[in-house]
Amino acid sequence: MPRNHAGNRTSHVMTAIRTKIAARTLAPGDRLPSIRGFAAAMGVSPSTVVEAYDRLAAVGLIRAQRGSGFYVSNSALPPLKLAETESPQTRAVDPFWVSRQSLDSDATVLKPGCGWLPADWMPNEALRRAIRSLARSDDDLLAYYGRTRGSLQLRHLLLARFAVEGIQATPDQLMLTSTGTQALDLICRFLLRPGDTVMIDDPCYFNFQALLKAHQVKIIGAPYTPSGPDVTAFETLLSAERPRVYITNSALHNPTGATLSPQIAHRLLNAAARHETTIIEDDIFADFEPEPSSRLAALDGLNRVIRIGSFSKTLSASIRCGYIASRPDWIEGLLDLQVATNFGGPSPICTELIAHVLGGGSYRKHMEELRQKLVRARREAVDKLHRLGIKPWLSPRGGFYLWCQLPDGLDSTQIAQIALAENVILAPGNVFSVSQSAGRFMRFNVAHTLDPRVHRILEDVLRKAGQ
Repeated sequence: MPRNHAGNRTSHVMTAIRTKIAARTLAPGDRLPSIRGFAAAMGVSPSTVVEAYDRLAAVGLIRAQRGSGFYVSNSALPPLKLAETESPQTRAVDPFWVSRQSLDSDATVLKPGCGWLPADWMPNEALRRAIRSLARSDDDLLAYYGRTRGSLQLRHLLLARFAVEGIQATPDQLMLTSTGTQALDLICRFLLRPGDTVMIDDPCYFNFQALLKAHQVKIIGAPYTPSGPDVTAFETLLSAERPRVYITNSALHNPTGATLSPQIAHRLLNAAARHETTIIEDDIFADFEPEPSSRLAALDGLNRVIRIGSFSKTLSASIRCGYIASRPDWIEGLLDLQVATNFGGPSPICTELIAHVLGGGSYRKHMEELRQKLVRARREAVDKLHRLGIKPWLSPRGGFYLWCQLPDGLDSTQIAQIALAENVILAPGNVFSVSQSAGRFMRFNVAHTLDPRVHRILEDVLRKAGQ
């Protein structure tokens, strides 16, 4: 029998059992029909019934009792719709708001405020080839924990990429993590204590704020300009607040799309060195640049700058892996923390998948095509947003974000709340701003803004908000 037919028959048997339980024909504690008897009644093979029973037992709907058969679990009840304690419309619009709405919404919801590219823009065929290749791997890869430093092959690929930028890092200066977010979390655990001060850009990636709040630190923001942080404000904050850490994006800053200039990069490094402030440089958008820009890690040589990154924007947000590049002694401490919190490095399957794609010839072509696609998407998004009176703060060199100013008198938080009721998720400015000074701004993902429904709904929402 073809496999898909067998699977359909198994599902049919499972549905029949679920229906009996939901109708109370089978109550908690009741014994299920014998395998042979039920197979005859359903017109299927005994093995099909065995598989159906095993699957239902795996999800806890029924239980097996040795030598006696299968019984309906005491907890087997029809699914109940749980009332939400707080609706998305009434929840406070904070750094968690956009993340939770974007991550939990289904495919029918439009997401011009989300932080990833559409699924059909990603190198899915290359990933499928890598998955097929890994399916033939040794059992060790499929079954064992990851090494504390992560995949050797992927680390070699990253070190080679660093060398192109002028960073002569050694293998003991690099470790892989489960995600880019985990990389930052480990560094915060390593360097910070509750009550410490951390400086971020204002505006900045909203999850920096969310994570730092979890670490119970004081958060301060340096105003951001089209060429990097306002250096005067940056130096003033260093002197007055003595932050232990400064966190930033250098390449294609999130949310603004700005690029750090060489002059500001040098001044930032000198000021941070004078005040013994460690810089964490999130380099996740580097491959979206048409040509490389200034990098703090390259200028500093990984002395007081820690580089982090991941592959969720360019390859897959489902196959997660991040990395940390830093001083060797700090890497040793971070490895111990990763063992304590994760027991080993990232998933070997994920890291080998990523290494397979990065090491193949298709990745460079994928990124070239993606950059060109985004050029067209940015141009189209800017044109359509202009028609609504929404103007970009600057023209990014690359990437998929537009940091835009709304027409006078409109508040982006209010607009985001109205749009959510229309199944459109937007990213209002103040979720990015520690000073709450970006109420007239909104971040748009140009790839998800192409859908004509977005502009029709946004036009209607702007009209409602302006009334």
